Amino acid sequence: MEFAIILSKKDPAGLTIKEFLPGNLNVHLVEKESIYNENIDKKVKADFFIFATKHESKTKLPAFSVHCPGNWDKAEMGGKDNILNPSSALLQFKALKFLSQNNPKYELILEATHHGPYLEKPCFFIEIGSSLKEWQDKEAASLISKAIFHVIKNDTEKVKTAIGIGGLHHGPNFVKYSLKNNVAISHICPKYALQFLNQEMLDQAINKTIEKVDYVLVDWKGLGKEKEKIKDLLKDIDLEVIKI
Repeated sequence: MEFAIILSKKDPAGLTIKEFLPGNLNVHLVEKESIYNENIDKKVKADFFIFATKHESKTKLPAFSVHCPGNWDKAEMGGKDNILNPSSALLQFKALKFLSQNNPKYELILEATHHGPYLEKPCFFIEIGSSLKEWQDKEAASLISKAIFHVIKNDTEKVKTAIGIGGLHHGPNFVKYSLKNNVAISHICPKYALQFLNQEMLDQAINKTIEKVDYVLVDWKGLGKEKEKIKDLLKDIDLEVIKI
């Protein structure tokens, strides 16, 4: 599989990460912010795209984030309305596990699927958060670059795969479950987006995971007022449903 690493000239974290990426990787520095590079898979030759970027949050706490791009509803930050991107549960898990084993101080985040760009080739985001201090942290950038190299150059562990439903945007319960049980997770629909989760979007989450999905993981206490709707949506699904 041929990988492309996408970094934006407008992204301070991406530029710091670039300092540590080996010269033999397929690295592309783009003009726009990463989330607006629609159809970059038509311009750059690769089978899989890794976007290395900054992560922003109100907490401003140091964090490493991994997530799939796509939109459960309107595309307000790149991508297309109601379209999820193809992605890989196993490669995301590979990055998350590497960071968990080598991370001395940063919180680990498995974010819900959100924002663009739209691609037809599989991709994921790996990010440093959550303020300029962390975006310019060379130790953090070095670790992210090592995680990217690990994803690209080492064998991928074969584990069970899942999609996630419910819970908070930064997915703390999914992080814990994934690492404790060796389950790789791709697309996550968080509590705030459950109003937009229907059969079509559920099918996208499953079918756009490039590996065969084994489970649907449901953050049961994180379903809010959509709990009955989600129960009905999943009652006839041909996958094991696990409440976490």
